[in-house]
Amino acid sequence: MLRRALEVARQLLLSIDQLAQVLAVGLIYIAGLTAICPSADETISSYVGRGQLRGAWWARILAPAIDRLFILLGDEPGHCRRNVETAFLELPPTP
Repeated sequence: MLRRALEVARQLLLSIDQLAQVLAVGLIYIAGLTAICPSADETISSYVGRGQLRGAWWARILAPAIDRLFILLGDEPGHCRRNVETAFLELPPTP
């Protein structure tokens, strides 16, 4: 039962991350500061990772900060680039 509760908690945190990305990028999109409309299927890390791949100046600032946070949580370096959603790279989904 604890394992199932942890799985649900992880999905809840993921959905909060996706909501935060839509809210933040949505405001920037509405203001006309980006041409990229937010996607409800994308996390903040994925959005920043895509910015890194495009060479966006803001992603060069945000990605190291996000990566450091996830390193503290036990992840490997390069969290943002690794979490770019496959749909945005025009690749088939991974199983």
